[in-house]
Amino acid sequence: MRSFINDTIISPEKEKIEDLVFKDLDLSLFPHTGTGSSIHPVIPIQSNIEDVFWSSSYHKRSRNGSLGSSQIQENQVSSYDPPVMPSQTFFQRKRNFCRNFSQKRAKFWNHSKTSYSHTASGHGADSSNSHRSKDHNVSEGSQIPDENMTVIYYHSDNSIDNHMDSDVEGNDGDDNSNSDKDSCEVRMDLTEDLLHMVFSFLSHRDLCKAGSTCKQWHSASTHEDFWRSLNFKNVNITPENFAAICRRYPNATLVNVLGVPHFNVLVMEATSSLRKLESLSFGKGQGILDDGIFHSITECHYLKSLIIDDAALGNVSQEITIQHSTLCDLKIIKCRALRISVRCPRLQNLSLKRSSMGHAILICPQLHVLNISSCHKLSDAGIRSATATCPLLISLDMSFCSNVSDETLREIAFTCPNLQILDASYCPNISLESVRLPMLRDLKLHSCEGISTASVTSISHSYMLEALQLDCCSLLTSVSLDLPHLQSISLVHCRKFVDLNIRSPAFSSIKVSNCPILRRIIISSNALKKLVLQKQESLSILSLQCHSLQEVDLTDCESLKNSVCDIFSDGGGCPMLQSLILDNCESLTKVALRSSSLVNLSLVGCRAVVALELSCLNLQQVHLDGCDHLERALFCPVGLWSLNLGICPKLSFLQIEAGNMLALELQGCGILSEATINCPRLMSLDASFCSQLKDDSLSAIAISCPDINSLILSSCLSIGYDGLSSLHSLHCLTLLDLSYTFLVDLQPVFETCSQLKILRLMACKYLTNSSLDALYKEDALPALRELDLSYSTIGQSAIKGLLSWCTNLTNVNLNGCANLHDLIWSLSNNLLSIGSTSTSLPLEDHNDIFSYPGRLLETLNCVGCPNIKKVVIPRSAQCFHLSKLNLHLSANLKEVDISCPKLNLLNLSHCVALEILKLHCPKLAVLIIVDCIMMTEEAVEIAITNCSSLETLNLQHCTKIYAMNLESLRLACPSLKRIHSSSLWE
Repeated sequence: MRSFINDTIISPEKEKIEDLVFKDLDLSLFPHTGTGSSIHPVIPIQSNIEDVFWSSSYHKRSRNGSLGSSQIQENQVSSYDPPVMPSQTFFQRKRNFCRNFSQKRAKFWNHSKTSYSHTASGHGADSSNSHRSKDHNVSEGSQIPDENMTVIYYHSDNSIDNHMDSDVEGNDGDDNSNSDKDSCEVRMDLTEDLLHMVFSFLSHRDLCKAGSTCKQWHSASTHEDFWRSLNFKNVNITPENFAAICRRYPNATLVNVLGVPHFNVLVMEATSSLRKLESLSFGKGQGILDDGIFHSITECHYLKSLIIDDAALGNVSQEITIQHSTLCDLKIIKCRALRISVRCPRLQNLSLKRSSMGHAILICPQLHVLNISSCHKLSDAGIRSATATCPLLISLDMSFCSNVSDETLREIAFTCPNLQILDASYCPNISLESVRLPMLRDLKLHSCEGISTASVTSISHSYMLEALQLDCCSLLTSVSLDLPHLQSISLVHCRKFVDLNIRSPAFSSIKVSNCPILRRIIISSNALKKLVLQKQESLSILSLQCHSLQEVDLTDCESLKNSVCDIFSDGGGCPMLQSLILDNCESLTKVALRSSSLVNLSLVGCRAVVALELSCLNLQQVHLDGCDHLERALFCPVGLWSLNLGICPKLSFLQIEAGNMLALELQGCGILSEATINCPRLMSLDASFCSQLKDDSLSAIAISCPDINSLILSSCLSIGYDGLSSLHSLHCLTLLDLSYTFLVDLQPVFETCSQLKILRLMACKYLTNSSLDALYKEDALPALRELDLSYSTIGQSAIKGLLSWCTNLTNVNLNGCANLHDLIWSLSNNLLSIGSTSTSLPLEDHNDIFSYPGRLLETLNCVGCPNIKKVVIPRSAQCFHLSKLNLHLSANLKEVDISCPKLNLLNLSHCVALEILKLHCPKLAVLIIVDCIMMTEEAVEIAITNCSSLETLNLQHCTKIYAMNLESLRLACPSLKRIHSSSLWE
């Protein structure tokens, strides 16, 4: 390893130390030039000239600049001098490279006055001239400079430029003048304190790697501050190496040799060499710890912490004594011994966890924490004797000690009056009867089979108790505690538990789960903020006096009665309640809440609720999904911003008073006949499928909610002329949906809804051609932009009038209109009209066609119109804004001729009769002609020739278009990017 640190070794002793410290370092991480003591690693740096290497070693130079492989043998000295410079251009590039390197990378500095740059270009080597008298040993397989390698010694000042300039002029250099110059030493320009701070974050292994870089880094990495903690956990370090390190760093304060083979030898070395040792950890190795090791530990006068893990202490008949005057923390974990004697007057923390011993003697008058959990062989008498001499004991963990009894607990309560923390979990023989622990603060009795209701009486005498854990106590039936400091209680998997009564002003946390027969809970607390009692199927009585309670979750408490609502109403004991979750409480039939603090209410899955009465002024969210038996609902008053009643098919009466409500959804309330809605700020009302909603209810809603701008009355079959007439109160109405109604006369809509922008009349089977006369004859609804007449029975003449005269429409839906025949646009007497089934279309050629303002139509949907056979839209139709045309599923469509300057998408899929396609659409980007089985590739090629922006063409299932001819389509339309032809025939 000395090959990594070379000149940084100051003395033979230090050289040996370095060899020991870095012995485990993976040398393959550093490519190097050899194994001799003076050969250093070289780090490759890629450049655009050739492979460039830089190194901190002292390289030798040959006069011709190369090393022949035949001239280099194992253990033979090789040297080389700077070569003859081939050209000025080459070294000019070298100089620029060095200048850029010094500007863009970290700064470097050296002690030499000059530096060299040369290229190996030959095979001979002159070993007589050397840069230094010290030999360089090169072993077999070492990486050496070859004819393609350039070695550069970087310098931070301008001397390199001067040297290069002199070489360019042809000066080979004076060997005598160069022989006495020091080689370049590369260092990072970092201050010692900055480097010290950076290295403080490194592990020992990383410090070793960093120390092999350069002299400065080596000096910084071996600083004593980084080696005060000798952590060799699970490291296979030899005793010789460990001893050398201990001698190198005698002031180390921490040693960890856990998992190290023969750790006993290392412990002996550490205790004898490190006089300031404060923490020692060992174990998990081979060998038996005898008295000699524990005697050597007594010589460490500064030792405060000792950890022994998984070790054999002495032989089968030997008693181990641990005696120390300054030891404060002792952990003997998972160790095997016959008897253990601990005599440490200042010991405060002792752990014997999982150790196998029959007896323990403790002479520790200052002991505060004792852990003897899982000491299965420790007898009941052994536990008593161990704790008898620890009067200051505060925390005791005796979990999994199956031999402990109530007698031992009574003895502990007498000898340790200050005991505050007790963990007696998994102790089957204790019941706590007649045990008094007045200072106890934390008690854990998990899975104690002897704990019953009588045990709770003893617990009640622990007036300072703050936390109580009674999980899996199978005999426990009830808990009644009145403790002023109790903060938390846990009752999980108590199969026989029935009753819980807690009175504590500091009570703030409760965990009750899987108590199948729990029927009553009474809690009185000023600190409890959240109560979660999920899946308590038998819980029927709940009493709460919790003035700080804010969240309650009673999900799946199937036995709760209607009276539970009184607890959460004003005056019920929870004045600050904000969130109440009663999901899947299937016994609730009526929910009546009057609360000034409630914000969130969830009744999801409460299928038995038939009446809902909420008077919660600050209520903002209500979830009623699954309340499908709700018949009567009152929200008076509430602070809701929106309300969705979901599907309530039995709801017949609804009353809402909400000054902040903006959106109301009543879809699915099929028999709702009486609705009183007083929401002055309401903007959106969806009453879809409210088939029993009457005209008078609609009139009252329109008067009390004048700001409605979106009204959906789809499938409201009982709405008639009077109901539509009441819409005059809605001055802001912009969207009206009357789909699936039996309306015949729309005159009230045309007269009162002057601001209407969207009108939906889907599947209005009773509308006639005259029903829409006011739209295109009387210029009704001048602001109308979207009209949906899908699946209606209006005829060709009405459609003709709408498309001809309603020029302000931007979106028209005529899907499924069986009475729509040919869609032929013509210009007659300078007025646009829809033609009939004429096969020839006379079009007038207007030179100034764009001088007309044209129509605003952007989207026209004619999906599934079975009687359309021909669609012709010429430029003279002035459809300057039409961007989307959908003729999908028009089975009888045969001819399409369209000239629209802004058409972007044309869908002709499944038009199985389509034969003629003419397009003059320069902005068309997507053309879909899926399953047009009559279309030929010639027709498609002609159609797309005039579509200069076409990018996507979908030809799937077009049986007359073959994949082998797709190239002709790309030639016809160079802008094509995607042709979908996954199902094309070959």
